[in-house]
Amino acid sequence: MKKKRWHNKIAYQIYPKSFSDSNDDGIGDLRGIINKLDYIQSLGVDLIWISPIYKSPFVDQGYDISDYYAIAEEFGTMEDFDELLAEARKRNMQIIMDLVINHCSDQHEWFQKALADPYGEFADYFFFRPGKDGQPPSNYRSYFGGSAWEPIPGTDLYYLHAFAKEQPDLNWENPRVLDELYRMIRWWLDKGIAGFRIDAIINIKKDLCFPDFPADGPDGLAPFSQMVESVDGVGELLNELRKQTFEPYDAFTIGEVFNIREDQVEEFVGTEGYFSSMFDFTGEILTKGKRGWYDAPAFDFKLWRDLVLAEQHKNQGIAMLANIIENHDEPRGASKYLPDYARNAAGIKMLAAVSILLRGIPFLYQGQEIGMQNVERGSIAEFDDISTKDEYAKALQAGLSAAEALALCNARSRDHTRTPMQWNDEPYAGFSRVRPWLPVNPNYDWLNVQAQEADPGSVLHFYRHLLAFRKNAENIDLFTYGACRQRFEDEDRVFAFERSLGD
Repeated sequence: MKKKRWHNKIAYQIYPKSFSDSNDDGIGDLRGIINKLDYIQSLGVDLIWISPIYKSPFVDQGYDISDYYAIAEEFGTMEDFDELLAEARKRNMQIIMDLVINHCSDQHEWFQKALADPYGEFADYFFFRPGKDGQPPSNYRSYFGGSAWEPIPGTDLYYLHAFAKEQPDLNWENPRVLDELYRMIRWWLDKGIAGFRIDAIINIKKDLCFPDFPADGPDGLAPFSQMVESVDGVGELLNELRKQTFEPYDAFTIGEVFNIREDQVEEFVGTEGYFSSMFDFTGEILTKGKRGWYDAPAFDFKLWRDLVLAEQHKNQGIAMLANIIENHDEPRGASKYLPDYARNAAGIKMLAAVSILLRGIPFLYQGQEIGMQNVERGSIAEFDDISTKDEYAKALQAGLSAAEALALCNARSRDHTRTPMQWNDEPYAGFSRVRPWLPVNPNYDWLNVQAQEADPGSVLHFYRHLLAFRKNAENIDLFTYGACRQRFEDEDRVFAFERSLGD
């Protein structure tokens, strides 16, 4: 495998709405990130991935973009962003943006023009299709539940949305759409960002016949992913994207990639792959149900361990994947991967060693470095996340009681990693001086950065030690390129592995 400059980097993901509020409006912002750059640098981080900060109605927390060239007012200004770039660079860190180009917001100018003239030029920026016998064009279920087709008022047409109805899918078969997207991507790279984390990118290729698939539930719908998995040609689109945008800038790119075959890993992230890397979603896939959270399997520590280490072995010399314990779409790792008795500093340090010392590019998520945990809510009304509300409804429809459905949400909701960062034991955890947009985890009074800074044996200090150990000049090649081999595989409750390079 050809060595690349990003293979030995460490990344830190920021969910800006919940990181640090500098102007006391209850919402985190860019200036809040600037104020915490010294802290991030102290961890030993090279790359900072910032979840979407573009102008958005925030139906799906910024993953519904209404203007790709504007910063959302909630987060600040473009001048703030330019200052963030410069200040990060002074500290030898670079910024990665979230790139959301499978879909945009229904408030985007393109979609508004399409609605104004459903048979005109901008309608072909999206997928406008006539219904069949008064029904949607096909029986796809969106990832957030319900039909993936939404009727267009005053017509017999529907538009396609893989996610929420406020997130219409863009038509990647239209050269004008591609020109617009390529121009936008180059604009951000010209600003000096290091690259992109690329959202839901496998969905860009559509079967333009939009055939029906066998229904898998009483709603008569089939998962959107069935269409995605059945169609060929996404590689051609991704290769052209790489050549037109990422490659001329030598940009670092990491894909959120599901639904590919094992033999496609090198094609996607090998030396000449479409992306620099992609996330290893072994932990996420293990707890995925066929129809939702309600039929998902319980977490199995031994199975997770064995699959993660098998993935390590399989990709040696082929690709450099990215290791994650948690992100903005997952519950907290301490609450997901550890049994009750191990949800303490020792157990969380085990997760840290897995995250940092395996082969691959470590991605930390804000709060992971202090072992933040899930927060239990008393009712579905206390949740903000759109997908959590959908999963709650699906669980009720499947016959679960309200208490059982709520328990699923308390275990799996995306809100768990979106609660405000816990900086200290002051009101609202030092995130803000006013009530935040999402309630703080009540355990902030003892689980916070300030308390762990003062404790040399804390999870925070352990993460710093691990990152420094990995990046030490004597170790960096070993931990970047060394082989990974499982040890003590017969011990069901031990996650042990060996890294070796040469002798």
